[in-house]
Amino acid sequence: MKKRILSAALAAATLLALVGCAGSSSADSTPEQKSATTAGSSDSARSWADIQKSGVLHIGTITDYPPNEFKTDDGTPTGWAVELVEAIAKKLDLKVDYELLLFDNILPRIEGGAIDLGVGSFTDTREREKVVDFVNYYSAGTLWAAPKGSKVDPDNACGLKIAVMTGATQQLTELPERSKKCESAGKQPIEILPYTGQPEVTNAVLMGAADAFSADSPVTIDAIDALDGKLEIVGDMFDTAPYGFPVPRGSELAEPVRGALQELIDDGTYEKLLKKYHSESGAVTEAKINAASE
Repeated sequence: MKKRILSAALAAATLLALVGCAGSSSADSTPEQKSATTAGSSDSARSWADIQKSGVLHIGTITDYPPNEFKTDDGTPTGWAVELVEAIAKKLDLKVDYELLLFDNILPRIEGGAIDLGVGSFTDTREREKVVDFVNYYSAGTLWAAPKGSKVDPDNACGLKIAVMTGATQQLTELPERSKKCESAGKQPIEILPYTGQPEVTNAVLMGAADAFSADSPVTIDAIDALDGKLEIVGDMFDTAPYGFPVPRGSELAEPVRGALQELIDDGTYEKLLKKYHSESGAVTEAKINAASE
């Protein structure tokens, strides 16, 4: 049975269509809202020696993609991916300092050296590896959800309105490819409806603004569990790909993070954490760097 506080939090967020907001905080205190473009900017990545000397890992995270990344009632980042990176930091004898960001802002902030590592359920792709490196920690597929009893079929979705998270692979790759096939067959294109957070994506389907949504498999499963049967999975999972924590390209940080993650996999902490959030189906046994290029 899913943890009650998680389900309640997602249901409330979905019905209110809450959006993740920009900010910065220490992991040991309540985050204070402020612009994601203020203070902390840097033109280059910190070296591993500088990070160790500071004792702090600067992390940019989203808070609108439960169960992977979301926030508590007081605004503190949480979710299994957030807890995982905190466990990695602990292994490295580092504290964490969060900057709450929109998904699209994380990679530019890493590339510019303003943050050391990102948490945002990023799919590791060769295109993204041109600007950052990824420490791979999970394997997720894509799953569609629609109102219970609907006849939506992902393989026959021409002319439908499909909600997605802005910047996700579903918006950038999956749905444009599906829509192009529709048009090539002389059918109506898919209307792609992007939203800044998963609660908004889910709410669009609940309120009838979209026929279905497409999202990463753990997120879709969590949304269905939290909404007590209002939504259901339609179609099968597809396009399985690795998640990765993005770090500056060519930086010294990737290997220490990978090594700490592998220790957590080997000692069982990783599996225990995924089971806590009912997300163990995508567990990996080996921590890698830039798996998309293999």
